[in-house]
Amino acid sequence: MNMTFLQEMFNNITQRDALLRRRHGYNTNPDHADLVGACRALLESDGEASSIALASRALAMYERLDGTQRRLFFARLAEEFAADPTRIDQAYATYRETRDNATLNTLFAACEPRRQELFRRLNLASDGTYQLVRMREDLLALRREHPELTGIDADFAHLFASWFNRGFLMLKRIDWNTPASLLERIIHYEAVHEIHDWNDLRRRLDTRDRRCFAFFHPAIGDEPLIFVEVALCKGLPDHIQPILAGEDSEVESPEDADTAAFFGISNCQTGLRGISFGNFLIKQVVQELKQELPQLKHFVTLSPVPGFARWLEAQRDDDSTSETQREALDAMDEPGWHRDPERAEALKAVVRPMAARYLAQEKNDRGLPLNPVARFHLGNGAELHRINWLGDVSAKGLEQAAGLMVNYLYVLNDIERNHENYTANATVACSSEVRDLARKARKQQAKGEPR
Repeated sequence: MNMTFLQEMFNNITQRDALLRRRHGYNTNPDHADLVGACRALLESDGEASSIALASRALAMYERLDGTQRRLFFARLAEEFAADPTRIDQAYATYRETRDNATLNTLFAACEPRRQELFRRLNLASDGTYQLVRMREDLLALRREHPELTGIDADFAHLFASWFNRGFLMLKRIDWNTPASLLERIIHYEAVHEIHDWNDLRRRLDTRDRRCFAFFHPAIGDEPLIFVEVALCKGLPDHIQPILAGEDSEVESPEDADTAAFFGISNCQTGLRGISFGNFLIKQVVQELKQELPQLKHFVTLSPVPGFARWLEAQRDDDSTSETQREALDAMDEPGWHRDPERAEALKAVVRPMAARYLAQEKNDRGLPLNPVARFHLGNGAELHRINWLGDVSAKGLEQAAGLMVNYLYVLNDIERNHENYTANATVACSSEVRDLARKARKQQAKGEPR
């Protein structure tokens, strides 16, 4: 039987049932306790048809809850829909005695929180997958102040990792002929370089020198999961403003380009945070572009460096920072410093080496690069290729990265080796230019005097 038809039929039945209940005084303003009751009924249901109807009703209830009631609902999920410790102890005791696959499976089942089965059943509803993604978005907003909800988030992440694995994702190209409703979503979800209006969007979809690709999932329709914007160039780009403005493009036709530059990657669904799509997206887009335009030689990013300005600020009070470096950092406090060519050139000699050190050598408590964008591209097998001085002179670029941008280069023959070295040893693949800058940073530091 066609399951889509079945789901739609029972969804319609549920909607008609809800209308009748409202006419007869049914509570149209449920609270979290009503929803918990609906969830219990769903878990106790043993028929597929009734489960679809109950799942639709429960999700409709959730949509009507206000923020406080949703928090109370999550609290009940954490307390009452967890795994049963007694059942786990009993299953483990049995497994210790027999150590066979049957008792191991029983132990696995005992360890699984009841919430996971609840989420699977809620997913039966029409549009259930997308509603669960939005539910997790609500949860993420609460988790920082309510760490007791972390277990629920782990359950969502566990299920979403399976539901949104690469085998279910569909790659689609976005162009000016894409339906307007989807183009509006692209404008809304752009997170790296704001799309100001429809003319700006049209420029970014110009078939002459632009490409845009997005991943979709069949269960959530035309809601994109992630998309990437690509500029076709001659040579590796080092400044973002000309690309965004569409100025001085040397590419008259796609066949003129020798470089594909990824200049914007935006995750669209907050509720899917932590579910990795970007690595698959870039690698598949590279293959798509290579097939369409076999003359392309270089696949490179023009990436922001979020957090670099904050790291620079912390260096002022570091004993290893030299007086020359401190003077440079002080000079960057003056408004408009980047518009003074002489001052900007002097700062370049100090700040670019510090950026090389930050990107290639500074690590977090897990032994990985501090910068999140660096972690992403290096983990995908890219090379830290070039640090571009004043690559982004927008207010945002100056505030978050002192105007720097970075080229991460994807060399097809090196991707797997770089990825393996990074995964096994946190090795940062660098060009000789970046390595030279990092050595220069060490020499600058050596001139520092402890205070």
